[in-house]
Amino acid sequence: MIKLLKKKKVWIPISISIIIAVWYFIFKSDSEKVIYVDAEKVELRNIVQKVNASGKIQPEEAVQITSTITGWITEITVIEGDTVKPGQHLISIDEKQIRPTYNNAVSQVKSSEANLKKVKAQMDRTISLFSEKLISQQELEQIEASYQIATSQAEQSKANLLSAQDQLSKTRLTAPKYGIVISITKEEGEMAVGGMFNPGVLMTVADLSRMEVEVDVNENDVVNIEVGDTTEIEIDAYPDTTFYGLVSEIAHSALSLNMGSQQQVTNFKVKVKMLSVPDRIRPGMSSTVNIITKTIKNTISIPIQSLTSRPDNYMKIEKNIKSDKREWGNNSDEKNNFTKAKPVDVVFVLEDEFNEEKAIEGKKYAIIKPVKMGISGENYYSIEDGVKVGDIIVTGGYRLISKDLSHGDLVSLKNDI
Repeated sequence: MIKLLKKKKVWIPISISIIIAVWYFIFKSDSEKVIYVDAEKVELRNIVQKVNASGKIQPEEAVQITSTITGWITEITVIEGDTVKPGQHLISIDEKQIRPTYNNAVSQVKSSEANLKKVKAQMDRTISLFSEKLISQQELEQIEASYQIATSQAEQSKANLLSAQDQLSKTRLTAPKYGIVISITKEEGEMAVGGMFNPGVLMTVADLSRMEVEVDVNENDVVNIEVGDTTEIEIDAYPDTTFYGLVSEIAHSALSLNMGSQQQVTNFKVKVKMLSVPDRIRPGMSSTVNIITKTIKNTISIPIQSLTSRPDNYMKIEKNIKSDKREWGNNSDEKNNFTKAKPVDVVFVLEDEFNEEKAIEGKKYAIIKPVKMGISGENYYSIEDGVKVGDIIVTGGYRLISKDLSHGDLVSLKNDI
């Protein structure tokens, strides 16, 4: 019994010592948890600001051939892909209903001209007789009135003939300009529906040597675009090939999609003229356009992923003990500080000293530096103020920069600078 008690007295302090040692080791290892970051030096670069948009290729000018009269199509002289010249005959429409009207108008013109000639001869004789005082003034006035009526009838018949000629000419549709037939919507024997309003399109002719890309640009980006901006054009049908163009037109009215919903999008149509048109290009091909809105050479730049935001009172926010789940705004006091303060754009610059303390070997302090941004390129931002060439800034990882990293944290580098 005495031996058993002695053994217990020995094991109790040993167990307590082990528990204390384990707890100390865990606490110390957690408190000295190493933060690894990716970093790179700030350099001078050329920053090119681009607006990316997608759209379709289309001719600069495309003419739709329509008919102003309704009738059966009797002949189509071309097929899709044919090249046509101005005035070339394209489509014939049945003229059976119009030809008689035209012939009648021609006949009326001949009859009225013959009658006018007859009345004019009578008037000339009447004037001669009146000059010799062989007839009365009344007879002269009557023949003059007859001449005026005959003249009016002749003019009216000519006008009717012009109208009939116009109607007859509309049965023969011709090419208004040089181009290529890119679509034919009717066949011989089908009805051409005419009219001044909403006539049916029979054929489309376009000059495929002059093409443009019509893209939809978001309202936030269109303010940066100007007519004449250079562009890079990528066509899905021509992979690994870049074409170039110029912004030729920017719409003044918006095109809104999903009106009244949370997904409402407001875009503006922008037309980009292609400077060189590849062979066998077709209207309707999909294309992506990068519009170069601004270029700055040899400017201080930082990687896009290195920029984040913090409240402007980050210097006053009390530093909390870190855990794997710690984020900006999780703590109630921190959340209040963040929501009340104005967010500012910042980067983390690595330095050897912080608050008059030097970093231990192999580590650096992550110091928050507010920055003033310029334009943004594909991978880098231009910086107007806040950092200088040669500064080492944190570039990763994303969660570390955006949420976990704090002002003055001690970090280790993953990569060599």
